[in-house]
Amino acid sequence: MTTKKETRTFNIENLNTRDGGEGESVIGGYAAVFNSPTEIGGGCFTEEIAPGAFSRAIAENSDIRALFNHDWNNVLGRTKSGTLQLSEDERGLKFEVTLPNTSLGRDLKESMQRGDINECSFGFIPTEEHWDYNVEPAKRMILEVDLFEISVVSIPAYEDTEASVIRSKEVNEQVEKRMNLIKKINTTLEAI
Repeated sequence: MTTKKETRTFNIENLNTRDGGEGESVIGGYAAVFNSPTEIGGGCFTEEIAPGAFSRAIAENSDIRALFNHDWNNVLGRTKSGTLQLSEDERGLKFEVTLPNTSLGRDLKESMQRGDINECSFGFIPTEEHWDYNVEPAKRMILEVDLFEISVVSIPAYEDTEASVIRSKEVNEQVEKRMNLIKKINTTLEAI
């Protein structure tokens, strides 16, 4: 099981912006989509998120944040304050954020309405996962996570490039070792 915090980036599905009560601006959509295969590590393995993967985290963690570009200094909303609502439905992890009336909030709303920013990411640690090494590339199914934040992002990549490259290299090496071991076992079994 992985214990490092990971991030994933997705196009925001069904993105919407609207004016809330008392001049508030609200953005929303899907931060993650279930059963949607995604290539990770340059095609080293595919990954899917299982329905229900976020339900425990949503129920137990009363202080998940919505950020801009994974920057903890750019908080857009929090579940604790009621400015971020998270839920799961049959499609994925749905979110709605009441933006702060700050330059960041107003600028983000404008950029999203123009279509300049339309992607989302989330920071998590998988707590339950299943790997299938009998297929190439290997397949990882994320069954449950600890969710720390969702982020509206301007660039569809990991925020910390250096850390992502190092993590991806580690994951690639791990998957490659397991795939080679499975090939050796299969070759041995075929010879018997």
